[in-house]
Amino acid sequence: MRSPRLAALELRRFGRGKLPRAALVALLLLPLLYGALYLWSFWDPYGRLDRIPVALVNDDRGATADGQRITAGDEITKGLRDSEVFDWHEVSAAEARAGVEDGRYYLSLTMPADFSTRIASSAGDSPETSALQVRTNDANNYIVGQISRTVFSEVRTAASTKASRSFLDKIFVSFSDIHGATAKAADGADDLEDGVGKAEKGSKDLADGLTDAKDGSGKLAKGLEKLDTGADSLQDGSQSVADGTQALADKVNGFSTAVGPFLKDNEKSIGDTAQLVADSAKVIRDNLATLVKAAPTAAEGAHTASDTLAAVHEARCETQVLPDPACADLEKAKDAAADVAKVADDVNTLIADQDGDLTTLSTDLAALQTQAQSLADSAPHLSEDLADAVTKVNALNTGAGKVAKGAKKLNTGLGTAKTGSVDLDEGVGKLETGAADLNGGMFKLSDGSGELADGLHDGVEQIPDYDEQQRDARTAVMADPVQLASQNLHRAPNYGTGFAPYFIPLSLWVGAMVAYMLIAPMNRRALAAGGSAWRIALAGWLPVVAIGVLQTTALMAVLHWAIGLQPARAAGTVGFLFLVTACFAALVQWLNARFGAAGRILVLALLMLQLTSAGGTYPVQTSPDFFNAIHPYLPMSYVVEALRRLITGGGPEPVWHACVVLVAFTAGALALTALSARRRQVWTLDRLHPELSL
Repeated sequence: MRSPRLAALELRRFGRGKLPRAALVALLLLPLLYGALYLWSFWDPYGRLDRIPVALVNDDRGATADGQRITAGDEITKGLRDSEVFDWHEVSAAEARAGVEDGRYYLSLTMPADFSTRIASSAGDSPETSALQVRTNDANNYIVGQISRTVFSEVRTAASTKASRSFLDKIFVSFSDIHGATAKAADGADDLEDGVGKAEKGSKDLADGLTDAKDGSGKLAKGLEKLDTGADSLQDGSQSVADGTQALADKVNGFSTAVGPFLKDNEKSIGDTAQLVADSAKVIRDNLATLVKAAPTAAEGAHTASDTLAAVHEARCETQVLPDPACADLEKAKDAAADVAKVADDVNTLIADQDGDLTTLSTDLAALQTQAQSLADSAPHLSEDLADAVTKVNALNTGAGKVAKGAKKLNTGLGTAKTGSVDLDEGVGKLETGAADLNGGMFKLSDGSGELADGLHDGVEQIPDYDEQQRDARTAVMADPVQLASQNLHRAPNYGTGFAPYFIPLSLWVGAMVAYMLIAPMNRRALAAGGSAWRIALAGWLPVVAIGVLQTTALMAVLHWAIGLQPARAAGTVGFLFLVTACFAALVQWLNARFGAAGRILVLALLMLQLTSAGGTYPVQTSPDFFNAIHPYLPMSYVVEALRRLITGGGPEPVWHACVVLVAFTAGALALTALSARRRQVWTLDRLHPELSL
């Protein structure tokens, strides 16, 4: 009898009564308990996180920064409630702590009282980091704690980004303020440059004017020095003349009766003396005219220099066009010019005050000159006209006395004027030097103010001035400069889809394992009939393969239409699972055929090894070395990898590789089963009296 017929006969046994049919139905539905139920329970746990009770504590008192109220705790609370990530319960800190401890809440999130204060401190002198406080309890559920770390990391990132954007926005606003202030400073520097240019021109004019004033004051000093010298001589000479005329008058008056002989004897001496007086009076009158003419001119020049400096000082310093050092030098120059003008005024005042006396003196000198000249002319004839001579001598004596007094007073005034003119000349000299230095400094200041204006204009161009839209764009980038550009090449839509490659082969292995609990691994009829070993192996394998095909069909139908599994390659997935169930049936058959009752234990043990080393949950590289070592030698490792590509998508290379491996495992297992069948055809004591029977 051929193997397919033997397999059909084996399956036909399940239709002979209600219990066998119920057993067949249970056998067909058994993989659903492992595959469908497991995947259903794990299908989308992240989509139901809003059912997890979590305590939310908002103790934040808020803060004020730059006149604005900051309530970061309230904003985060509102955002969390709107997100519906968890089932949030706003409670006190004590209730949250107790709830996490006794299991009412899986975890708690707390915003401390100084949460906003610390966030606002970023704009102050002592910035501090704020912290969201999370309390978990792994005794409640370990996985929830892991999920919360991911969720709250996103919350922390969002809060940090918002705080950073607020801080950076203030920085950009400050840039705009600095830009505006620098622009104003640049405009002011332009005005300063213009003012300094004008001041530089004025200082040059001042220096030129003071040079002319220096020349005039020098001439004035020299003229007054000559006048003073002449006044000294005039005083001495006039006094001598007065003394001589007095002596002459005394003699003439005292000896008027006997003067005739005396005049006759001294006519020549009287004539010479009178001529000397006439000449001296003329010289004094000429020098008085020079003094009166030069004094007002010197005073006017000194006042002109003083007024010029005062006007420059008022225009450049009192309006703050010039910097303080330049204004200080100009202040000194102004004061010195005022002093010089005062000295010149004193000299001029002296001349003005003595103007009446000088006029009188000039008149007296003219009269004295006339009288002396008349006396000198008539001296040779004095003896002939004694009375007239006595009168003239007395008149001469009176005039000479007046001239002597005027000459003395004039000499004293001219001494003071000479001293003042020397001081005036020195002061104007200092002013000239200071004005030259001022002009040089103003030239440098003009160049410096130009460079300052150019530098400020360059700075204005380099300092950014952002509007609100530009600030928002830049703060968004700088607050979160690195984004995670995540790209999932073949995304699993949910948790269950990601775990399907792990649970489906598990259910098929269990289905094959249970099937060989109801179906003999080697057909008894074929053994009894002495059939070939390959026929015996195939006759025991094909019924379980047929049941596996039905199991696979039922499992995938429920997963697709009831639960929602959407394989990327549906037909390929089903076809590959048919190969998987054939391979698993061959392996389970060989273990049961070779080891008998102990083989069932080995089947379970092999299942455990495959589940722990297949990398169905975590990558196998994260497992201990033992599981990494056995991973390449177990069929489920290849099945899981291939199903991932078939269900979620990707290149088919792992699928073809798995097919080759499964075919090799299937052929090898069938060959080993055939070998076991040949051995079973020989009866031994162990077979007659087995040590263990299940």
